[in-house]
Amino acid sequence: MTRWKLIVEYDGRNFVGWQRQDNGPSIQQALEEAVEKLAHETVRVHGSGRTDAGVHALGQVAHFDLGKRLTERAIRDGLNYHLHRVAISVLHAEEVSEDFHARTSAKERGYVYRIINRRAPLALDDGRAWQIGRHLDAEAMHEAAKVLLGRHDFTTFRASMCQAKSPVKTLDVLTVTRSADEIRITARARSFLHHQIRNITGTLTQVGEGRWSIDRVREALAARDRSQGGPTAPPDGLYFTDVVY
Repeated sequence: MTRWKLIVEYDGRNFVGWQRQDNGPSIQQALEEAVEKLAHETVRVHGSGRTDAGVHALGQVAHFDLGKRLTERAIRDGLNYHLHRVAISVLHAEEVSEDFHARTSAKERGYVYRIINRRAPLALDDGRAWQIGRHLDAEAMHEAAKVLLGRHDFTTFRASMCQAKSPVKTLDVLTVTRSADEIRITARARSFLHHQIRNITGTLTQVGEGRWSIDRVREALAARDRSQGGPTAPPDGLYFTDVVY
């Protein structure tokens, strides 16, 4: 039995998310079906993180165990052949030791949230970024983001259906940068709560619009109450970028 590690990119718009569900196609299901078509074996593909419906990935990591012996190239190219009808691409495949686990072995995960800050409609990034027509002060957003760095109880930025045992997480990186019309929010941590980045993004846009002060962000964090946080940003602009092991 060989354990295979994959690095995968995908456009999340036509999926219900990473995890298999009864209400539509998932990335996990598509990968498992591609492996079965390639190797004629039923496998379980484990992901490093469960992205929501509409969320994209540039470097999602997954693993599965396979009895049939195949080369790295055969795994990568064979899976891509069977995935050609969906917006999923296997960028890399490699054999790993049996103690590697895509989720539990991860030491850090990275995300980027893209905001296109302009009034003109999106011709190329529709569904791949959050368009906000009102001007956003990215420098003010970055200063407010500093409040959320470090170890905190992030209940204010946690979805009500979050299944994490604890709301306490440590944000190692949270930055806001602007390049022309695009604002990027970059976040890195060992793990995240459900909707944590989208809720933080929604809150930071309130600062960017001048509706919220940095002190209000600090008060919202301390409140440990979701109703005191900003709105949930749409999934369109969120990208799972990479995993560190």
